Amino acid sequence: MRLLIAEDEKHLNKTLNERLTKAGYTVDSCFDGEDAVYYIENTQYDGIILDVMMPKINGFEVLRIIREKKILTPVLVLTAKDSDEDIITGLDTGANDYLTKPFSFAVLSARIRAMLRVKENVTGSILEIADLSVDTTTRQVKRGDNIIELSSKEYAILEYLMRNKGIVVSKEKIEENIWNYEYEGSSDVIKVYIHHLRKKIDDNYKKKLLHTIKNVGYVIKED
Repeated sequence: MRLLIAEDEKHLNKTLNERLTKAGYTVDSCFDGEDAVYYIENTQYDGIILDVMMPKINGFEVLRIIREKKILTPVLVLTAKDSDEDIITGLDTGANDYLTKPFSFAVLSARIRAMLRVKENVTGSILEIADLSVDTTTRQVKRGDNIIELSSKEYAILEYLMRNKGIVVSKEKIEENIWNYEYEGSSDVIKVYIHHLRKKIDDNYKKKLLHTIKNVGYVIKED
């Protein structure tokens, strides 16, 4: 899941980036409202964490701009502005949630998970197909009763495929959703991760779930 952090407080921005990356998200960051609008208009994000008091364009104005452009990406406003009027303004302008500073990272993480579940129309935290399950809260992957250990990138690719089960996704789409703007690799890297992922979730099982569609991409599905 790819997130944008728009927060001008550099230490907080860096901390959120590091902790959300460690939690398994792909994260881009910016420090002012103009850059936030540019990133949002040019990148398909799963969620946005948006400060209000930013240089150039404030967060409420960023919200107004992207909603007028029919960009419906879920937005969690994260700000020190905690008056009822500010909260009402944020929600009425198009925010999906509003969290005031100071906050705990655990609460922020839970709010993000809840926001993304609504976006994906998922009522719980478990993604399943056949006997393969992915718990998006604990990041535990199981095939039947067997727990499968994955690297962070393997897990991110699997979760993305599971959220799009039955749909063929291209290498470019995987790259766009799993790597941030700092990534300078190639599609060969994705092939390597898919190879390792297939070995872990399919090789020891009769029913194969991860399929390569030649010259198109990859799909999780039952035969």
